[in-house]
Amino acid sequence: MYVLQQAETHSWKVIVADASLEAARQRIASSVQGEAIKLDIRDSASLEHLLQRGEVILSLLPPHFHPVVARLCLTLSKHLLTASYVSDAMKELHDEAKGKGLLFLNECGLDPGIDHMSAVQLIDRIHQQGGKVVSFESFTGGLIAPETDPGNPWRYKFTWNPRNVVMAGQATARFLQDGQIKYIPYQQLFQRLTTVSVPGYGMFEGYANRDSLQYLDTYHLPHIRTMLRGTLRYPGFCSAWNVLVQLGCCDDTYVINNAVGMTHADFIDRFLPGNNELPVQEKVARQMQLKPEGEEMKRLMWSGLFSNELIGLPEGTPAQLLEHILNKRWALAARDKDMIVMIHRFVYVIDGKEKTVQSSLVVKGEDDLNTAMAKTVGLPLGMAARLFLENKIQSRGVVIPTLPEFYNPILEELQTHGITMMEEEP
Repeated sequence: MYVLQQAETHSWKVIVADASLEAARQRIASSVQGEAIKLDIRDSASLEHLLQRGEVILSLLPPHFHPVVARLCLTLSKHLLTASYVSDAMKELHDEAKGKGLLFLNECGLDPGIDHMSAVQLIDRIHQQGGKVVSFESFTGGLIAPETDPGNPWRYKFTWNPRNVVMAGQATARFLQDGQIKYIPYQQLFQRLTTVSVPGYGMFEGYANRDSLQYLDTYHLPHIRTMLRGTLRYPGFCSAWNVLVQLGCCDDTYVINNAVGMTHADFIDRFLPGNNELPVQEKVARQMQLKPEGEEMKRLMWSGLFSNELIGLPEGTPAQLLEHILNKRWALAARDKDMIVMIHRFVYVIDGKEKTVQSSLVVKGEDDLNTAMAKTVGLPLGMAARLFLENKIQSRGVVIPTLPEFYNPILEELQTHGITMMEEEP
């Protein structure tokens, strides 16, 4: 919507391509500046023809498609903007893109995106005042609003790509703590948590993201002693999710071929020892040493994991089957509201004194379509496109939005949309 509004103001043309023509038409609505196109991303000829028509390409495709689009953009001399993490394949294109005067902007959504911009803006301000940051912790979570689905014991539903949730943390987490590099292997990730307090919203629990150290130089923090980036969840989520991790339900390395006729309970039972004499929920409680009426078991029960409902897939990896099962209960309903929570915690030294500052963001969605997630991922990308087309962005090559020419105007404009980081010094 934002891009279409800007297109009407500046007389730009916006082509919206989707695998579903109807979905593309819904996105352009009645805008005279929009054109809907059906596109099969695997049809290279159609993709090349479409990219040829554009000047700036905004891609919200699954991340593994971005290098394909990027290489075509290089061939066709088109600028590319995405909200996804910079992959190794994308990094390899930096010199060629810069040499051609092309901008390949990545990580310009929510997380990554707003987290980078808001953190670096504050870090740069501290440095300009003569301060030195010694500790930085940052957490973001896509959750549900407190008033949504009060009977949901997880306090969670899928607000973005469900596969990313099921696959979260599959690699070892790496971060810096008190000057030492620390590692958390996947099997311990949801057990080693950080408690986070968000003003007005209470306590949350955070688990570490994959590699916090890759942003030391990007955030201008080469000598910092503590650096941790993580994901937020409501209290209790991680202990219940850890049951699924320990059982092996999140594994994506092999396929269960005989899923036809398999129930939810059958799926869980595949990961348990023993025969069928005991109910599956009792076997889980014994295997994981949980109280039968404990909070973890309540969450697993609520998700239908012990039911006799058929999964509905002929085959799939454990992670794929689990995602399919959970999506039956975890999909946003019509009146559900999602909620984005982000928080940065800084410790810095200035004039010989240690100080702390906390910066937080809370954004609520309107319903299951107009979500906080869509708003906070899409708006920064659209704003970056506008700034670029107005010749206000000079960066070229493969970059992320951690320079003032990105973060100052984008964060300022986001405030007009109710997306504002609130600072406090405890």
